[in-house]
Amino acid sequence: MEPLRLNLTAIEASLRAVQADFDRINLTLNTPRDPLTDLVRRNMMAGYRMVDDALASGLDPFKVGHSQWLLELNTCVLCGQDVEKRREFSNHIASTEQHFYEQEGAGIGGLMEWLAHHREDNVWFRAAGVYVYILSRPQLFIEGNHRTGSLIMSYVLAREGRPPFVLSVENAKAYFDPSTLVKYARKHSLGMLFTMPKLKKRLARLLKGNGAPEHLVPAA
Repeated sequence: MEPLRLNLTAIEASLRAVQADFDRINLTLNTPRDPLTDLVRRNMMAGYRMVDDALASGLDPFKVGHSQWLLELNTCVLCGQDVEKRREFSNHIASTEQHFYEQEGAGIGGLMEWLAHHREDNVWFRAAGVYVYILSRPQLFIEGNHRTGSLIMSYVLAREGRPPFVLSVENAKAYFDPSTLVKYARKHSLGMLFTMPKLKKRLARLLKGNGAPEHLVPAA
């Protein structure tokens, strides 16, 4: 397959369009969301650049020994590349690392196990399943699970030649509403057993049907 890269200019244009229309979008959501601020957008773009660099280098963060990349992606979403901000949040970053590695059945080990059992699934279902695992409780990270999860979905999709997930005016409601339901579901619960397959299918349909081809371009 021809190497592909993210079209970062087009991705940022989509995020800016959501930002400009966020008040109207929020009125349509079942549960209102915090605004998409300039800081959030900048940090998300730093995260997309990390995804793009991983595609260029062939990095697989799901291989043993590479999971630190996932933690760095979460730090990037929360702090960007600001050294002072990272110093200020150093205790939080350390707590997140402990949370990430030590949660039994809900940390990175559980995610690797889920991926091992679903390697034959189509890429949209796998990306949706990874997102559900990250976002459902207990969550993979202490904060920033929605944003980090969407970037990890983007990596899973783009690595197999599919457009990344990028929030847009058109897909915002279809992304935010099921995400809220996932956020309040608990891993390994009876409710999860019955409701999660439907939510995964719903998210997989969103990823398959709303990917923008212009967000993925051939490597130079």
